[in-house]
Amino acid sequence: MANKSYKFRFYPTQEQLLAKTFGCVLIYNKMLAEQKETYEKFKDDKRVSFLSQ
Repeated sequence: MANKSYKFRFYPTQEQLLAKTFGCVLIYNKMLAEQKETYEKFKDDKRVSFLSQ
């Protein structure tokens, strides 16, 4: 008895693509706001590191 395999490629729907895109935009904007807030908080300190965020 021979084994058969099938390969299927699934493509996301327009709704799924939009949800993913807006999810990425939301995350990006949230991180950008956090970076701006950190900059304003420590703008006088010239040695702001990644760990102080």
